[in-house]
Amino acid sequence: MSDRDLQADQQPLKEQYEDDPEEARITLTATGEQEADVRSCHVDIGRAVYEAELHEGAAGPGTAACSGDLLLGALAACAQLTTQAVADAFGVDADIDTEVRGDLDLRGTLGVDDDVPVGFQDIELETTVEGDVDEETADALERYAERYCVVYQTLTNPPEIETNWQFEG
Repeated sequence: MSDRDLQADQQPLKEQYEDDPEEARITLTATGEQEADVRSCHVDIGRAVYEAELHEGAAGPGTAACSGDLLLGALAACAQLTTQAVADAFGVDADIDTEVRGDLDLRGTLGVDDDVPVGFQDIELETTVEGDVDEETADALERYAERYCVVYQTLTNPPEIETNWQFEG
């Protein structure tokens, strides 16, 4: 549990969003910017800039995160923070850790075999809760952490993705 009271901090926001649902709607933005080496780019999320590269298995340098790492990292961060917040709401005093693993076959990404899908074939999210948690609370913790994890829900119930290409000469 934290020094600050998360529920107390969230309560005025919940009331504001209940009174004015439009206030709860946000848009997050990330932009990619080309680098001199076609195997790398910078990704700006507005609060931080990350270097990204092709994976070593796709001829990347191997000195920065690949986009798959960033996707799995987003899931790990979201699952970790959501589980911590839910545990805090339940008054659970425990150490929580998450690990995310993803399996993909680079033959799809490199166009070596058209029958191999591009992207992750399997993703596994493992959460470890170390502490005195009874079975009923453990079940609720798991249920609510998965229910309210934005990245988990986005991956399990994917939205429509609209693409727009602009070619400027």
